[in-house]
Amino acid sequence: MEQKKSTKPRVVIIGGGFGGLELAKNLKNAPVDVLLLDKHNYHTFQPLLYQVAAGSIAADSIGFPIRRIFTKQDNFRFALAEVQQIHPETNTLTTDIGTIYYDYLIIATGSNTNFFGNKEIEHFAMPMKNIPEALNLRSLILQNLEMSLVTKDPEEKAALMTFVVVGGGPTGVELSGALAEMRQLILMKDYHGLRKHNMKVYLVEGKDVVLGAFSPKASEKAKKFLENMDVTIYNGVHVQSYDGILLKIDNGTTILTRNVLWAAGVKGEVPEGLTAQSITRGNRIQVDEISKVIGYTNIFAIGDVSAMITPETPNGHPGVAPTAIQQGGWLAKNLVRMINGQSTVPFKYHDKGSLATIGRNKAVADLGKLHFQGFFAWLLWGFVHLMSLAGFTNKGIIFFSWAINYFNKNSDNRLIVRYFDTETRMTDPESK
Repeated sequence: MEQKKSTKPRVVIIGGGFGGLELAKNLKNAPVDVLLLDKHNYHTFQPLLYQVAAGSIAADSIGFPIRRIFTKQDNFRFALAEVQQIHPETNTLTTDIGTIYYDYLIIATGSNTNFFGNKEIEHFAMPMKNIPEALNLRSLILQNLEMSLVTKDPEEKAALMTFVVVGGGPTGVELSGALAEMRQLILMKDYHGLRKHNMKVYLVEGKDVVLGAFSPKASEKAKKFLENMDVTIYNGVHVQSYDGILLKIDNGTTILTRNVLWAAGVKGEVPEGLTAQSITRGNRIQVDEISKVIGYTNIFAIGDVSAMITPETPNGHPGVAPTAIQQGGWLAKNLVRMINGQSTVPFKYHDKGSLATIGRNKAVADLGKLHFQGFFAWLLWGFVHLMSLAGFTNKGIIFFSWAINYFNKNSDNRLIVRYFDTETRMTDPESK
């Protein structure tokens, strides 16, 4: 990758998530050259990953080519690259495509699954933070249902048909609901010989409630929805260990299962090169009120990887897409102000509310002082997510997939195209 040649300041953005894209788009008419780096050439709409894992929608319908988004932006370039290290002293990055120079660096790398240092759980449990991981999870679910049809060992069959979701936030609740719906609507229809009562779905959450960041009413209603769908919920407990077959919870419960789906926590995805003093709890980068990394003058961080610690936000802002989008747009304006020698403006987060779906006609919505649940919350959840997708084609594909699935109570996306090896935890597209 060539060094800087333009006379304009070069803004390098690491990460093509919600924050990185919004920042780049808002710099369209700015006097800068924008270079966005990502190890994938597409943007992932993460809120719908669980539907890919459950086989409800196709994987490529939630991905969109980054280059397509910026076709008409002349000051933008994209490079498929993985950043290996930041060198603040020389304003350069070491990447797998060479050395890259920057005037302003924005880290928007997002977060990854947090297994809290437990290597055994990390090996055997299934994360779901990107499309390949969602496809791995889909393969595991479908493979284990297929194996449960042919195994002669009743204990192994029970383990294959037992699903444990760890983490009671929106991802865990939505995934639990999707599995419960699969059991109710699809299992006996497509897997002749299996019975609904043999498929168990558990949700394990460390807090005393599910959806702890939502209002008490929404949390209570979500739990009731799940319990009515025969999801067994353990609140106020933590997973102690999981060896691939036996899961142990600290309340003394043990569950025989081949399917542990981990949605219990995240940690920042921080590139090498920053000082330890810049990193705070959750492996996030501590930033000031304009998203500038503590200890640096021209390095910034936005989205899940950042922590803007203030008296009003002692734990930082919520790790959701609207936060990253707002920070990206705000930082773009502040960068222009800095280049023009003007004063910057502190970031202010506007909470637009929270939505979570539990299943068919079931969702909860917290919109300011307005709280409602059920069918209208479900419609709103669908509309907001549909409108937030990148690309008209993806919007159309998702809409028609949802419509067909709704009326047919089934899906055509339950394909094992990447066989998942439960021993090596790797995929082999040539197997099976």
